[in-house]
Amino acid sequence: MTTAIRIRQFEPADQDGVLGVILPIQREEFGIEITAGDQPDLLGIDAFYQTGCGGFWVAEHEGAVIGTIGLKDIGMKDVDLGRADRPQAALRKMFVAAPYRGRPHGVASRLLDHLLAEARERGVEEVFLGTTAKFLAAHRFYEKNGFAEIARHHLPASFPIMAVDTKFYVRGIAG
Repeated sequence: MTTAIRIRQFEPADQDGVLGVILPIQREEFGIEITAGDQPDLLGIDAFYQTGCGGFWVAEHEGAVIGTIGLKDIGMKDVDLGRADRPQAALRKMFVAAPYRGRPHGVASRLLDHLLAEARERGVEEVFLGTTAKFLAAHRFYEKNGFAEIARHHLPASFPIMAVDTKFYVRGIAG
């Protein structure tokens, strides 16, 4: 039932719950040999994500973390003279535990909607993301939600590319 699921800002006490959602999806569902130690952003969420225009949020059900999403501040967009600089950000670590995926719960949509609303409030102009070719359902989800695929060479120089990233997307944020 969606009313029992809430989206809220990450707190340090959520650390184990975040790892408990993300690592099994990466390793068991998609066969990516990766540990928490390979992902220093997960071991320092507050310092990595919760700075500048960034943030990190969890979906919670009955006290348990069931989904995650992060917004990483990657700096200002290069713009022509006469226009105000606008921040850009990267969407990272969007994961939803298997029992909470799909329409009945809408957790992924709620996480993304929350992130986009926060990005808009924080003045972000564009959100970029990278994903692995294996995450086919994720590709459809991002495209359905207004993200357009772009070539790697169109990413901002400051975009944090992960070793497993092979597909890249961008979405403009209307101010």
